[in-house]
Amino acid sequence: MKTPPPAIICIGRNYADHAHEMGGDIPDSPTVFMKNPASVIDDGDPIIIPSICEPHGPEIDYEGELAVILGHDLTDATPEIAMDAIEGYAVANDVTARWWQKKGSGGQWIRGKSFNTFCPIGNVVDAATIGCPQSLLLRTRVNGELVQESSTSSMIFGVRELLVELSRGMTLLKGTVLMTGTPAGVGAGRTPPRFLTDEDVVEVSIDGIGQIRNVVRRD
Repeated sequence: MKTPPPAIICIGRNYADHAHEMGGDIPDSPTVFMKNPASVIDDGDPIIIPSICEPHGPEIDYEGELAVILGHDLTDATPEIAMDAIEGYAVANDVTARWWQKKGSGGQWIRGKSFNTFCPIGNVVDAATIGCPQSLLLRTRVNGELVQESSTSSMIFGVRELLVELSRGMTLLKGTVLMTGTPAGVGAGRTPPRFLTDEDVVEVSIDGIGQIRNVVRRD
């Protein structure tokens, strides 16, 4: 994805096991936030830990996700129209600076999610070749160790439901990326926490869609 998308709309706590590992309840409605489009990088590009994230100790986390890419504008969509608007799917990683997410931005998640290189996205696969997006196996590995494994069937809010809800009264522009949430196994949810550091290799794969691999570097 060489050209930054017009918007990256993200869903937090969209897998029950991840909501629980982060100390939260299962949400009644989607938890919505955004990432800076300038944070997008490709498969193979390095994830850079910026110097602004160093003073508070290790905090850089991985979040393997299914990304949905819209092929045309979408407003007040019906369930049928919502799925027809999908151009394709991609593997993504919602890289997160946890201190900046939780403490550094007045309660808003956006800055901790939006530093440069914090949104690796792989090649877009034609939606017509995937069929149902709710039966895909997602895995994340760090240095070869399996840290996340779940099916997209475990989403609390599925792709169709998310597009219908998000397009109510708000136009989702062509090219918008929807990040659909991550399952359990993130670094912050482990005991002890397992945050990313220099030379770590993060791989996210989704069956039928592909894989991304990004090496972590310090700025």
